[in-house]
Amino acid sequence: MDVARLASSLIRIRSENPPGNTTEIVAFIAEFLDSLGVKNRIVSNPDGRDNLVTTEPDPQLLLCGHVDVVPAIPDDWLYDPFSGTIADGYVWGRGATDMKGGCAALLVACRDLIESGVEPNVQFAFVCDEETGGEHGIRSLLAEGLLKPRECLIAEPTPRTSPAIGQKGLYRLDISFRGTPGHSSLYPLVGRSAIMAAFDLLGYLREVHAHQFPVDEDLQPLISQSAALFREIFGIEGGDSILTRVMFNPGRIEGGEKANIVAEQCRMDLDIRVPWGCLLEDLRRGITEHAPDAVVREVDVAEPTLTPPGARVVRTVCVEVERVHGTAAPFLQWAASDAKYLRDEGFDVVEYGPGEITTLHAVDERVSIEQLERAVDVYRGVIRAYSG
Repeated sequence: MDVARLASSLIRIRSENPPGNTTEIVAFIAEFLDSLGVKNRIVSNPDGRDNLVTTEPDPQLLLCGHVDVVPAIPDDWLYDPFSGTIADGYVWGRGATDMKGGCAALLVACRDLIESGVEPNVQFAFVCDEETGGEHGIRSLLAEGLLKPRECLIAEPTPRTSPAIGQKGLYRLDISFRGTPGHSSLYPLVGRSAIMAAFDLLGYLREVHAHQFPVDEDLQPLISQSAALFREIFGIEGGDSILTRVMFNPGRIEGGEKANIVAEQCRMDLDIRVPWGCLLEDLRRGITEHAPDAVVREVDVAEPTLTPPGARVVRTVCVEVERVHGTAAPFLQWAASDAKYLRDEGFDVVEYGPGEITTLHAVDERVSIEQLERAVDVYRGVIRAYSG
């Protein structure tokens, strides 16, 4: 089975999160590895949130991918999002870019090396729950001590010549505001609106966003390089501000009772991305000061992370990317992934994988067959470098 057909097969196995059940796709990968003679273990969690790890005795490199995907509504898609259609030089479907294409490329690279007589000295981890915080996925495997190598390549989608070696921090909150109800005709002289309290907090965050945080001289070239990539991929000018400012999104707000009552309650799901140089403790304190009566539940918290550019895994991946593509330049991510949990535990982590970045989580998600094949080539070289 070539890499495009394997990616198509993975896409056809439903693993949307929510609900997050990965039993079928993990069993499929286990069968594939069994056929290669690669020993593996399925680690089960509640509600079918299964993970898979291979069990080589002394692996030197961890190769990781998540097999859960975000949901998709098929109405506006060119092809059914769970058909895995291969057409026009692409594999189409939910997860093609994020990141079943990368998982397929890892597996095919492993198969190719085994068939050529190379015994890969690596550990694979295919995990659930990345799209909802990793509690039952990478975080549970770390807690159980099941991940052995301290160097890791995650097959997350990246620009084709740019491995990701760092990412902004994440501060995700569930905030409940309480107000004092009253008749709307007397507000704001009478009553205290929970909805307006939420807006007051957002006003503070707009002020925080306006501040550009200074970065170390060593980090500035990476930020400039990353800004150029943002401009190339998304057409965003001033992309350096994405990495040097607090970005925030009130993804969901609900509250109030009816139009003529001052709102007694309001709830907000808030996603904040934290740049280097911004202290989470200062941000936490500012939120408390500007929403003193709110109940703040921290859903996910991670400082900005960085793998040193001189780390072996960074150098190895860059060498192989340059061999395949002619050039390689690491960059910093604007988003978050399982890499943050691994780096927090002392792992050196690089992310590199195939995908059409602009279709990530979008309608008509797809990955080009050329990118898949080139990713296989890169992964073969990286695995060979760690396999003596």
